[in-house]
Amino acid sequence: MQLQQNVSLKPYNTFGLDVPAGHFLEVTDESQLPEITDDSSLPAERHVLGGGSNVLLTKPVSGILLHNKIKGINRINEDADHVWLQIGAGEKWHDLVIYAINNDLAGLENLSLIPGTVGASPMQNIGAYGVEAKETIESVTAWHWQDKAFTTYSNEECQFGYRDSIFKNSLKDKVFITSVTFRLNKVPSFNTSYGAIEEELKEMGVRELSIRAISEAVIAIRTSKLPNPSVIGNAGSFFKNPTIPTSTFQQLKNQHPEIPSYPVDEQTVKVPAGWLIERCSWKGFRKGDAGVHTKQALVLVNYGHAKGEDIWLLSEDIIQSVQEKFGITLEREVQLW
Repeated sequence: MQLQQNVSLKPYNTFGLDVPAGHFLEVTDESQLPEITDDSSLPAERHVLGGGSNVLLTKPVSGILLHNKIKGINRINEDADHVWLQIGAGEKWHDLVIYAINNDLAGLENLSLIPGTVGASPMQNIGAYGVEAKETIESVTAWHWQDKAFTTYSNEECQFGYRDSIFKNSLKDKVFITSVTFRLNKVPSFNTSYGAIEEELKEMGVRELSIRAISEAVIAIRTSKLPNPSVIGNAGSFFKNPTIPTSTFQQLKNQHPEIPSYPVDEQTVKVPAGWLIERCSWKGFRKGDAGVHTKQALVLVNYGHAKGEDIWLLSEDIIQSVQEKFGITLEREVQLW
């Protein structure tokens, strides 16, 4: 193990924020974790970073930052309808999606081009275009720091919610995710009803639906709306789409007839946070190098030299204005460090 000190995290977070970590260590194999646990020379305070695509760094990272680089794609089981893949948590998410498509395995195609690593997928229960990671995750294996043991959590034990899981709550900072097992389908069940997928497929001239065609449509939509982090620093969607009671939505619709929504169940609907933010005139806003993207109001950006605090304060102003105009309190999807 090669411990590094005072490492700039600029290359390790998609906002491109130049924040130092006092101690930095790459974890490439799960066998390192018991050693790290028992090494009294290392700081007891531990932080785990994957692709850095869902964090906002606002201050130097204390303790030790463990960069999850555990790789591996293993086919561990198969039956007539499904294939089970065990994936190292340090694998890039989109690489897994492409692997699945190339092997005619369905279930991940709507989640194409989401930045970050596989280890973040259960933590955040990532989702897009009507699909969430929890629908294909069979189990998650992690090293428990206090118990000094590897534990496998079933789908139910992960306590998945909307952009939420046990790993963001009771197990936060208590485990290091090493691998995720997915159950993928041999026969696809296409989901094209959400967002602009059907429209994009028509523009592409797709006549025969396939998981590859859906993936390509999603990629085209995302690249047209979302900035490339290598060009403009960002973490994708900064806010969650709020879920509100149907009765509250009806009151809002009386005031704002054009307000869009997606039904969750009989009692609640989901309202696009980007629409709310745009209606508060934030789209394209810029103060210094912190701003709101010109094409997607849900995305906050770093135009070069913004600090994490600048972006955080901008998000505070956005939350306040949406609350004042619509009576809805937005929640951040991005994690504050």
